[in-house]
Amino acid sequence: MGLYERRQREKESIRANILQAAFGLAKTEGWASLSMRKIADAIEYSAPVVYDYFENKEAILYEISLNGFHSLHIELLKAQRKFDTPEEQLIAIVDAYWNFAFKNKEYYQLMFGLGMQCSGKGQMKEEFSSFQDLIYECTYNIIKKNGSNPDNACHMSHALFSAVHGLISIMMMRNTDIPSTMNKTTLDETVSAFVKSL
Repeated sequence: MGLYERRQREKESIRANILQAAFGLAKTEGWASLSMRKIADAIEYSAPVVYDYFENKEAILYEISLNGFHSLHIELLKAQRKFDTPEEQLIAIVDAYWNFAFKNKEYYQLMFGLGMQCSGKGQMKEEFSSFQDLIYECTYNIIKKNGSNPDNACHMSHALFSAVHGLISIMMMRNTDIPSTMNKTTLDETVSAFVKSL
């Protein structure tokens, strides 16, 4: 391996360590307490080294949120591919989204700015709208199959996204006084009623 390749590999390693340390700190202390100094201390480098790789904390949060959206996108596609009918696909996609949110709370909170400022404002990537795109596709296909007006697919799928995201947000922000089974039951009933309404 040449000198250039070695330096590139070292740079990639340090960059990965910064992201890993930031995520680890967020899991133990919360996103709000994250700072460039704490990240530098965690990887045993000086703060200027961290700034060599990321302009500021926001840039680190944005990069981590991209990892979250990418992981979510993969889970949603896996769920969709398990079923053939758009009704089954829609239910599976919503379930996968719900499960991702609660198995990856730190990612989800960062991705959607729950209890904090949303990272990457104005910097959209394809994966950001993955869930909305997939439920739109299923909604459109169900509507078309039922002979209803396909012009309603955009509005209807947006309403479903809002309901699902709203339930997750309530659950995450008020988890002490709302039973998880109640929210999941509400989610299942909402999706079932949604499919019937199409």
